[in-house]
Amino acid sequence: MRAARRPGGNGTGRHFTIGVRARILATVLVLAGLGMLVAGTASTIVARRQLTTAIDASLKTEANEFHAHIALASAKPGAATDVRSLLRTALQEQVPTDDQVLMGMIDGIPTFITLGHRPFPIEKEAALIAQIAALPADDPTRIRQATTVAVGPIRYVTVQLQVVGKSQRGVFVVATSLEPARRKLVRSAQQYAALSAAALALIGVGGWLVAGRLLRPLRLLRRAAERISHTDLTSRIPVTGRDDVTELTTTVNDMLDRLQWAFGTQQQFLDDAGHELRTPLTIVRGHLEVLDVGDPLEVTATRDIVLDELDRMARLVNDLVLLAQAKRPDFVRFEPVDLDRLIREALDKAQALADRRWILDSGLPLVVAADAQRLTQAMLQLADNAVKHTGPQDVIAFGGAQRAAGILLWVRDTGLGVAEADAERIFERFKRSGASRGDEGSGLGLSIVAGIAAAHGGQVRLDHARPGAWFTMVLPLTVLSRGALDAQPTADEPWDGPAGLATGAATAAPRGVVVRPRR
Repeated sequence: MRAARRPGGNGTGRHFTIGVRARILATVLVLAGLGMLVAGTASTIVARRQLTTAIDASLKTEANEFHAHIALASAKPGAATDVRSLLRTALQEQVPTDDQVLMGMIDGIPTFITLGHRPFPIEKEAALIAQIAALPADDPTRIRQATTVAVGPIRYVTVQLQVVGKSQRGVFVVATSLEPARRKLVRSAQQYAALSAAALALIGVGGWLVAGRLLRPLRLLRRAAERISHTDLTSRIPVTGRDDVTELTTTVNDMLDRLQWAFGTQQQFLDDAGHELRTPLTIVRGHLEVLDVGDPLEVTATRDIVLDELDRMARLVNDLVLLAQAKRPDFVRFEPVDLDRLIREALDKAQALADRRWILDSGLPLVVAADAQRLTQAMLQLADNAVKHTGPQDVIAFGGAQRAAGILLWVRDTGLGVAEADAERIFERFKRSGASRGDEGSGLGLSIVAGIAAAHGGQVRLDHARPGAWFTMVLPLTVLSRGALDAQPTADEPWDGPAGLATGAATAAPRGVVVRPRR
């Protein structure tokens, strides 16, 4: 069985990173080297052909000059017309290049050879002499290539010469050694190879540095992954540059944000559930342990207690699940919502909560993009919270307005209010105001309202009324259409808080207030 390799660790990650870096660099160097090799080979072939073409052009020039000399000598009156004289005169007047040898042969025997510096002794190349001597008398002027003992390959041209009425047969030979051209090509190839090696070295150094910079986010990702645990998900990768790796870095950071939120939500859910469910479970267990099954009255009383505690546990679990979902992207589903209708319907539903003086402060004839069910849930939660802090003689009012700060939806009451000491902590989980008329609820209601407002991109704030409390959701919602707002203040008008609306009777309410008694 193959042993499983332990994930993480500095060594494994380091080897992986260096291996990727080396493979990238090796690939770049191989491709660059192949490109240089192909380019060098192609340029060498082209240069070789050009040198061969230049040599052939020089041989043709010498052959043409020989033809011209013979024609001119034959046209002069009294000029010598024998083969020997013509060859001697031509070789005396024609000057070869440094790489050429001129030779005149009579009846297959080298007779005249250029003096001075010669690239090779052509007269000592017996095989070449025999090959030239074997050419027929009517052989046309052409360029050939042969291999010599002294200098290897050569290019040569032969011109047949014969005087009418004479038995001698002469051959004019111009030969050029290919060795100097080959040496030039070799030197050029060596220089190209040296330059290519230097270029590959620079490419290697630059590629190593560039690959290191490009792979740096991956190394940082590895290190961040090594630091991440279930207790610490705060590590992030620095984002630099504007390339694909940078986009990968950003994507990984976003993924870590989601993981941190998911783990945090899970841990908070477990902590909250463990903290809050322990009490009802203890109560249920305690009553069941001391239950006298033979006493019908005690069984009935215990049953009622257990069911009540189970209902409270179910309600608590539902609230915790709702809070856990509050930050998920699909928690709210935006669609066109008529806020005026939403406020009025929420007020109608809230009147069934308790016997209070239910009032509509103001409607809001706007159609916005929002989640109607979540907003209704939030307002009913605020209404339920108001019921717990008020009595039958108190007012609970719903309202909405559009201001520069955003769209406002509020629920206010004239009850006991919220102490300033509790104003900051009542939005925390399982925190209750000391002014509550009873101990009902789990302490999650206002946390749920805050979560719904945050999911819409807004917030909840508490303003102290005299008497009572005023809870307002401030939502930066997108207005889709606007109805008649004759009685509504303009959007640029600042929100004046509780002081601008009634805190009691309808006669003290602002414009547009509609008092709706409980049915």
